[in-house]
Amino acid sequence: MTTAEPGYTAPDATLLNAEHVARYRETNGEVGYIWNGVTILLLTTTGRKSGQPRTTPLIFAKDGDDFLVVASQGGAPTHPLWFLNLEADPKAEVQVLDKTIPVLGRAASEQEKPRLWEIVSAAWPNYHVYQTRTTRPIPVVVLTPRG
Repeated sequence: MTTAEPGYTAPDATLLNAEHVARYRETNGEVGYIWNGVTILLLTTTGRKSGQPRTTPLIFAKDGDDFLVVASQGGAPTHPLWFLNLEADPKAEVQVLDKTIPVLGRAASEQEKPRLWEIVSAAWPNYHVYQTRTTRPIPVVVLTPRG
């Protein structure tokens, strides 16, 4: 795996997951909402083994009222844990700045994925590079606000 592919920009890892979550929450997104020029939300899922809340900062894009995130894990061969948690229990919540929104998560269907992939990769073009690093199809996840 190399970071020298054309079109790849290595992300600034100044904020790591736990610190990113803490700073985002402490500042209602004032710190951490914009990261490397893209918008970030906090996704909280229920751990499929532990039953405990698990929060992950993720790049997101919007499609109408839906939030779109990508289960890329940088092109790793396996899905990220948050995606597996959503598969087990699609009820989750997102925090966007100071708003917490209950959502239902699902992987985009094969029919809708090409259109949604264009939306998310316009926000973060590195997703194209990540897909070249793995043989697994990288899911686009639709997070739809509920009730």
